[in-house]
Amino acid sequence: MRLYAGSSTDFITATAHNAIVGQLQSAFFDYYRTEPQPNEVTSWRNSLRSVSQVFQQAGLLDHGVLLEYQLPLTSKRLDCLICGHDAHQQRQAVIIELKQWSEAQPSAGPHEVVTWLGGQLSDVLHPSAQVGQYRQYLADVHTAFNATDADEQQQQPIQLHACAYLHNYTFTATDALLEPKFTELVQESPIYGQQQAAELGAYLQQRLAGGNGGPILERIDAGRYQPSKKLLEHVGDIMRQKSRYTLLDDQLLVYDRVLTAVLEAQQHDTKTAVLVKGGPGTGKFVIALHLLHDLLRREVKAHYATGSKAFTENLRDQFGRRSNSFFTYFNAYGRAIPNSLDVVICDEAHRIRSSSNTRFTKPEHQSNLPQVEELLQVAKVSVFFIDDHQRVRPGEIGSYDTLKQAAQGQGVTIAEFRLEAQFRCSGSAGFINWLDNTLGIQRTANVLWNAQQGYDFQVLDSPVLMEEMLEQRRQQGHTARTVAGFCWPWSDPLPDGQLVSNVIIETDQFSYFRPWNAKDNAGRLAPGIPKTSLWATDPGGVHQVGCIYTAQGFEFDYVGVIVGSDLRYRQAQGGWVANQVGSSDTAISNRRISPAEALEYLRNTYKVLMTRGIQGCYVYFTDDETRRFFQSRME
Repeated sequence: MRLYAGSSTDFITATAHNAIVGQLQSAFFDYYRTEPQPNEVTSWRNSLRSVSQVFQQAGLLDHGVLLEYQLPLTSKRLDCLICGHDAHQQRQAVIIELKQWSEAQPSAGPHEVVTWLGGQLSDVLHPSAQVGQYRQYLADVHTAFNATDADEQQQQPIQLHACAYLHNYTFTATDALLEPKFTELVQESPIYGQQQAAELGAYLQQRLAGGNGGPILERIDAGRYQPSKKLLEHVGDIMRQKSRYTLLDDQLLVYDRVLTAVLEAQQHDTKTAVLVKGGPGTGKFVIALHLLHDLLRREVKAHYATGSKAFTENLRDQFGRRSNSFFTYFNAYGRAIPNSLDVVICDEAHRIRSSSNTRFTKPEHQSNLPQVEELLQVAKVSVFFIDDHQRVRPGEIGSYDTLKQAAQGQGVTIAEFRLEAQFRCSGSAGFINWLDNTLGIQRTANVLWNAQQGYDFQVLDSPVLMEEMLEQRRQQGHTARTVAGFCWPWSDPLPDGQLVSNVIIETDQFSYFRPWNAKDNAGRLAPGIPKTSLWATDPGGVHQVGCIYTAQGFEFDYVGVIVGSDLRYRQAQGGWVANQVGSSDTAISNRRISPAEALEYLRNTYKVLMTRGIQGCYVYFTDDETRRFFQSRME
């Protein structure tokens, strides 16, 4: 999808006559059925006039131009792309990222600078990093740039370049955008300011001197989503190292059934939903990783989707930014073409929401379909890994029964599996069952916990002692994190980027002060403080307390859990009770949530937190009666 495609001469003329913005507004409404935001219209008016003047002064009058071109299977749009031939008649295209910035400040991040965004100073990607990612994404997944199928292979791929034009920006000798750490980025994807319009024109002229951009524009416009072989090899090599665990028993059954469904879809155009139920540590992620690796190796169009920003961003970080085209979100398919993927692997499908629309969703990206239907439609084979007892927030509707009913309603063939073997908590299924029984989630035969069962579970008298024990484990080479129930406020960072110590517990015996992990929209962060999405894996994360939003989906060798005042055991009230006023999470303290609903979510929350540890879990209870009850269930 693009809002404008035409010749550079027509673009220059339309801009000179103040018509280009109107054309974009009309195309925007035709496609999205809503009006563009005023700030976006202002950006078009200011930036497109500047870049059109560059084209005219550089004599780029026989070229193809795309404006607001949507990257395949994403909601991201390129500002501008110009294409043509070079002096040797080789096909070329250049992405131009347009910025209205007038200043930037240094950031501690390796790819970030600080600028004003949404009324506050925030860490944002360096323009060269941003446009460089767009270039890499298109080169990896767009048939015009990677020539993956037989028809495209008859022609050489279009060579793709990228640059950024900050038409209001004046560079200084010590400019944050020109720091030494950005040297390689800027060399690969140059940036030009207000006084470098002639240099930008020369950069474009060097790559597009041969003109005749019409045929190239048509080829790009007709291109499709298809990962390149080089990308498949790149990500596959990394996945081969990550997916070192062998699939056992039911895990292999699930794996084989998915591959069979893919083969059936290719041969008979069928659609299948594979529903896999399994608790924490039953190997759902391992199966998913094996599947994605082997599907990509077979050149099957596959995505791995989750509902967690923290988990998805960590996967992208571990597998390299080129993996962005594979690791996506549940809400990414609202406008996707049906069956445009062969397989979508939905990990933690219990976090699927009723709708992909939120209060942050731009009007043009909103969808009328339930989220589960979007996922069922986008792929010929949909794989859902589900644990009904890990739904921890209102709006998460991805129960096993709900997903099965949705698949039946779509007329999709259903395959059902249940995973039983335990690979976390030192392989102790008994611990999981005991936790279910103790928290009142479901009755099991494991009423008492025996410390001799091989899993290091301890109830401690102080969070200070708990952190000392976790630090000892880290010194021994283990991974360890502290997490807590959302029972303390969560402040924005201080002006210098330092975090506020919101998690405060004081008694006669100790004083404990720790900050939460950084907010997702924290803005500027001080050096050494990881972004929210990287808290679980960045070494700097050990100095903050994680919450359910940043811990769910991850595992550590050892986890320390602070159980706050939101969930209590009261024998006089018949057992577990939700104390909604003790929660600082508006999703739980909201009066529209009944006590029974809040209790279910809080039980599941603490089960999730207490099952993050592979080898051990240390717990501190802020409430004495709750602590005594837990201890009464331990031998």
